[in-house]
Amino acid sequence: MSEIKCPKCGTTFKVDDASYVDILNQVRGAEFESELHARLKEAQTQAQSEKALGEAKLEAEIGRLKEQLANAETAKKLAIAEARAPIEKERDQLANELKNKATEAKLREAAITEKYKGAIELKDEEIERLKDMKAKLSTKMVGESLEQHCLSEFNRIRMTAFPNAYFEKDNDARSGSKGDFIFRESDEQGNEILSIMFEMKNENETTATKHKNEDFFKELDKDRREKKCEYAVLVSLLEAEDDYYNTGIVDVSYRYEKMYVIRPQFFVQIITLLRNAAMNAMKYKAELAVMREQNLDITHFEENIEAFKTAFARNYDLASRKFQTAIEEIDKTIAHLQRTKEALLSSENNLRLANDKANDLTVKKLTRGNPTMRAKFDELEGK
Repeated sequence: MSEIKCPKCGTTFKVDDASYVDILNQVRGAEFESELHARLKEAQTQAQSEKALGEAKLEAEIGRLKEQLANAETAKKLAIAEARAPIEKERDQLANELKNKATEAKLREAAITEKYKGAIELKDEEIERLKDMKAKLSTKMVGESLEQHCLSEFNRIRMTAFPNAYFEKDNDARSGSKGDFIFRESDEQGNEILSIMFEMKNENETTATKHKNEDFFKELDKDRREKKCEYAVLVSLLEAEDDYYNTGIVDVSYRYEKMYVIRPQFFVQIITLLRNAAMNAMKYKAELAVMREQNLDITHFEENIEAFKTAFARNYDLASRKFQTAIEEIDKTIAHLQRTKEALLSSENNLRLANDKANDLTVKKLTRGNPTMRAKFDELEGK
């Protein structure tokens, strides 16, 4: 049995063990429940406090992070701006330079265009003239032969460009063949500057059998050599569709020395080119002649130097031998003088000895052992 005291009235009553345990469990359950609710409420309050505190801390951290992010973004923008500034400056400078260069190029182009406008117009006119000439040439040059065309072209510029030139038909057929025209030009002293053997071949003048330019090379070279011309030029309309010959002036010297094939529109140009080359060659020849003359002078100078050296060497040899002879004679003289000196020194010694002997000579010594002489000297002393 167990006693239980009522907390309110103070009455004590007894209960069996089973009832006591049951009451005890009820009391403990109520306390536990009450404590549990208190603990839960406390936990909820603490959780709410911690939640509020955590949210405040979180908001502060978020604010701090946002501030750092904003600062980082600002720093990034500043860094980008600082990095872009020199690049943009350089870009602007390059853009200005390009703009200035473009402007300069346009101004230069405009100046060049203006400067060469007249030349371009003349060139265009020349091109049109050559096209027209080519068209005329393809139709047998409106009644003119190729030879007549070349002669007319030359005569048109003869007085201005080639006042001292000769351009005539080759009428000398003594060797069995002849060319069409011979060009010769001389300077004011009559020295030949340039000579060209010309052969003209027109497609329309041939038979039905088509010829090639190379068919005439051998004969043209033979005529050039026989007429003593420096160059050979074939003015040809043959092989009209061949781009190789249509380029203008074709050098075929790989086949025959100093030979060219041209279209008629380059007739004056080939003469001008060869003439300029000949003028330059004459200039070089003149310079070479001067150099040769200088070399000749140098040779004469060297010959004179060699002659002088030879004569000088001969004279030096003679003088050297004479000098050696003189040296030997001087040496002989010195030796003779030395012997004379020695003889004189020896004579001086003998004279000294003689003088000593003379000084030592006395009457007593002279009369010693000679009574007669002694008597004589005594006699003289007595007087």
